[in-house]
Amino acid sequence: MNKLKLGIPKGSLENATIDIFRRAGFNISTSSRSYFPTIDDPEIECMLIRAQEMARYVQDGVLDAGLTGRDWVEEVEADIVPVADLVYSKASFGKVRWVLAVPESSNIQSVKDLEGKVIATELVGATKRYLARNGVTAKVEFSWGATEVKPPVLADAIVEVTETGSSLRANKLRIVETLMESNTQLIANKAACADDWKRSKLADLKMLLDGAIAALGKVGLMLNVHRDNLAAVLAVLPALKRPTISSLSDQEWLAVNTILDESTVRTIIPRLKQAGAEGIVEYPLNKIVM
Repeated sequence: MNKLKLGIPKGSLENATIDIFRRAGFNISTSSRSYFPTIDDPEIECMLIRAQEMARYVQDGVLDAGLTGRDWVEEVEADIVPVADLVYSKASFGKVRWVLAVPESSNIQSVKDLEGKVIATELVGATKRYLARNGVTAKVEFSWGATEVKPPVLADAIVEVTETGSSLRANKLRIVETLMESNTQLIANKAACADDWKRSKLADLKMLLDGAIAALGKVGLMLNVHRDNLAAVLAVLPALKRPTISSLSDQEWLAVNTILDESTVRTIIPRLKQAGAEGIVEYPLNKIVM
């Protein structure tokens, strides 16, 4: 049987990735004593790999494909094929930023002020290239963690990843510049993409994962309405939505089905009821495949 060797990111992205796969229709089970999760698709073989190392193992053919951040692909300048951009992270459904940060009291105002300084970061390669592009010579040290606590004693500045900036503010650091934005990517090596079966399997995986991402924060809403009240009900729904309208056994009544942002439903449902809607049902969505 054909197999797609797929890397699942171990660590901060692990739980979010497994949840996205669940929404896409794949059940992945992990064990604290194994680096080989089980998946309910006999055509996929999973392995847990740190996101920082994923691109290298995909590039070298140890894995056919894997999920990692675009930042780690750029860090090692991996020669891979990006299959899908999947905008989710460990704590949110948005992109993350790698930023240059300094103590609030520092006189550093731009990258140009880093000449001769010490910078601590996990993203050493990308940081060095960033400095070179700006004509700055500085010492870049690899940080094994807890990077936010290093300035000003152990470093003059840091390059750190952030989603909200709250950790930086808690450690009395301010952001000077953004080096890059990043999001999770499904990547593959060139050999896998040249194989007809693996390319088709990756295309199916991309479609299902894209559908799961598209459904995040969305819900379905269905309701019944008398023909006389249809216009009033449609006026309540967001203008850019195109609900499905179908007839019921009673020709005077219609069924309306639509997809909405979950955050808006609590205000829309009471207004729909006032407009004459009945039998309103809100239901969760796993995938939206366009």
